[in-house]
Amino acid sequence: MMFEAAELGRTLDKDIYKKELPDLRAELLQIQQELLGCNFPVLVLISGVDGAGKGEMVNQLHEWMDPRHLETTAFDAPTDEEKERPHFWRYWRALPPKGKIGIHFSSWYSDPITQKVEGKIADHDLEAYLSRINILEKMLVDDGVLLIKLWLHLGKKHYKERIKSLAADPKTAWRVTQKNIDNIKVYDSFREVAEITLTQTSTGQAPWIIVEGYDANYRSLTVGRLLRDMIRKRMDTDPRVLVSPGMDWSSKAVDKTTLLDFVDLEKSLGKKEYLEQLTHYQAHLSELARKAHKNKISTVMALEGWDAAGKGGMIRRIIHALDARHYRVIPVAAPTDEEKARHYLWRFWRHLQRGGHFTIFDRTWYGRVLVERIEGYAREDEWIRAYQEINEFEEELTEHGIVLMKYWLHIDKDEQLARFKAREQISYKQHKITDEDYRNRERWDDYAMAIADMVERTSTRHAPWDIIEGNDKRYARVRALQLLCERLEKVL
Repeated sequence: MMFEAAELGRTLDKDIYKKELPDLRAELLQIQQELLGCNFPVLVLISGVDGAGKGEMVNQLHEWMDPRHLETTAFDAPTDEEKERPHFWRYWRALPPKGKIGIHFSSWYSDPITQKVEGKIADHDLEAYLSRINILEKMLVDDGVLLIKLWLHLGKKHYKERIKSLAADPKTAWRVTQKNIDNIKVYDSFREVAEITLTQTSTGQAPWIIVEGYDANYRSLTVGRLLRDMIRKRMDTDPRVLVSPGMDWSSKAVDKTTLLDFVDLEKSLGKKEYLEQLTHYQAHLSELARKAHKNKISTVMALEGWDAAGKGGMIRRIIHALDARHYRVIPVAAPTDEEKARHYLWRFWRHLQRGGHFTIFDRTWYGRVLVERIEGYAREDEWIRAYQEINEFEEELTEHGIVLMKYWLHIDKDEQLARFKAREQISYKQHKITDEDYRNRERWDDYAMAIADMVERTSTRHAPWDIIEGNDKRYARVRALQLLCERLEKVL
């Protein structure tokens, strides 16, 4: 049994503890300073048995280390705000930036273990939950996060003694709750579920470390040493060793034809028909959006397309039908320093709105496999694994009940050039055209291949792509509204 080695009642002499602690604290502070110049964050998960000293350990780390570069997030039962978003939203928001240490107290492991022990989920639900956790942790580790998972453990005998001791002391009796007492009755079940959880989630890139929590001196010094050694080892590791080997994605096909070549760009609408259909679908969308808000059904719209394809005009026609209190448009540009310091999906997770609201992204997470791929802002191993990471992200959204719309707004090269020239002649549109836009045209074929790969690898059953014919703006706007209404109708 994996916990037997952590139920031996290990202790550490007080004199040894006092002798070693000053040097350990000095080393941890020095490591924090050095970490500030490193290109990776440290995330420490502290989980385990109640009474094993999890809270005391968190407090000690804050006492020993520089609190300016250490941030702890304690997760309790989800709030109403958190319940209205996908489950992992609150954990993504709390990720530490590069150069800092974050501690998650009661992390993403608490819910599945508790729910299984209480009989609220079945075995297959637990297995699915743990599989999702493995995916999340791999995503973080692949991005450079040093993930340290500590399980503080107490055997059943020592757990009973611990609760009894706390309850007997007037200074600590307040810490003993009815839940702690009830947990004695379900300890065996908890231990079994915990063992299953640790076995299935202790992976090569994110292993569990079990620390015996019987003696405070032993526990504290052990955890401090572990943090010191693991962070130092990572600092001393050549970054190139951490990079997964890439693969040759250059197309070997002689024929460079892609699915974009089969999009019918001759589709159009006359002005009268356009106005009639625009009015119809905007009114219908307004009605559907009100119903969605009442039922707390959120919508996420991901808009991508060529430069000058008409995304802005499309967005304006969509939000015209929405209540301004219930939508938010997120224009996505180059990442800020705050965003660069975290996983590239972090900045999209943080913008997800509450239940019943619309989140409209003007450019999206697909920048990783488009502009970052083509312009070399992302390494090959980074954008290759991004396809799977994006699919997982989108599946989490739709599993939560979010309506996810993904539009690629397509125009041909001649139409784009005509729109560029027109923008140069209109004073209030001149800001939209830059030298960068013309430079990107020179890599049209490269982008076309990347778009084809993107659609092929991320158009899934739960999150399909809609390619909208955009040479005629009127047709494109009505088509986008029509597709959105049809999806909402189906869900409602």
